[in-house]
Amino acid sequence: MVIANIPYTFWERFATLGYVVSMILIFLVKTPLGITSHGATRWIGIPHTGFNLQPAEVAKLCMILFLASLVCKMGKSVRTMKGFFTMMAAPLPIAASVYLITDNLSSAIIIMGIAVLMVFVASPDYKKFIIMGGSVLAAAGLLVVAVVQLGDKIGGKFRLARIQAWLNPESQAQDKGFQTLQALYAIGSGGIWGKGLGQSMQKLSFLPEAQNDMIFSIICEELGIFGAGLVILLFIFLLYRIYTISQTAEDMLGRMLTIGVFSHIALQVILNLLVVTGLFPTTGVTLPFFSYGGSASVFLL
Repeated sequence: MVIANIPYTFWERFATLGYVVSMILIFLVKTPLGITSHGATRWIGIPHTGFNLQPAEVAKLCMILFLASLVCKMGKSVRTMKGFFTMMAAPLPIAASVYLITDNLSSAIIIMGIAVLMVFVASPDYKKFIIMGGSVLAAAGLLVVAVVQLGDKIGGKFRLARIQAWLNPESQAQDKGFQTLQALYAIGSGGIWGKGLGQSMQKLSFLPEAQNDMIFSIICEELGIFGAGLVILLFIFLLYRIYTISQTAEDMLGRMLTIGVFSHIALQVILNLLVVTGLFPTTGVTLPFFSYGGSASVFLL
């Protein structure tokens, strides 16, 4: 309620400060304040409070604010080639830090995805984005082919192993493919109408992270295709309303901020649903407003 009653123009003055602070918070993960959970050090503890903070979530919001402010300052020059590269270079340090320091590839991808969509709205030159998208798809295709060719030579590289498990989860049913298969069991057993709210079996220690990344599969199990479809419709309606607000914004700052929020929520929803349904390799992306979590929930709100 407090944030909703503060004019969005108030936050523009903190755009550069937010960018710097988010970078500092990412580096604090490597200090004694860093907290390790599930084999990853991605959180910092706030002293004397008992609360933890995930810097990647702060970085997503600060990146939206910084890019929106940058577009306003650049004006029409954002449509030039120099402006395009400036806008695309801005999120690189943050995304690289999130990946290299906190080992959080999914958040780094989302940060870059937010930037790409915001730049596209600010400078809708289709050629550049077609070339960029084609290059990313080609690189992804080559990576998948390389993983297939390597086979058992992957060794301890867990991200490559996840791609291998995604291609054939049944071959690693007790290892990297376990979570994907358990999620699919939950979705399949729900049928059309589901088992009933609270009646899930898979969340009783069968499906890892049922309250986090995989919560959509539990929705499918308890409420069926019908309930899952309603959840998807809610997200579509929310995104439609956000897009409508962006089109009726009073100024460029308002429009770009709203497009940034739209991109953030849309990317997380799409990636989460693709992972849960086995259409994308397993990665830690929460489902907005549904998954358990502190930092993600606060900053999404």
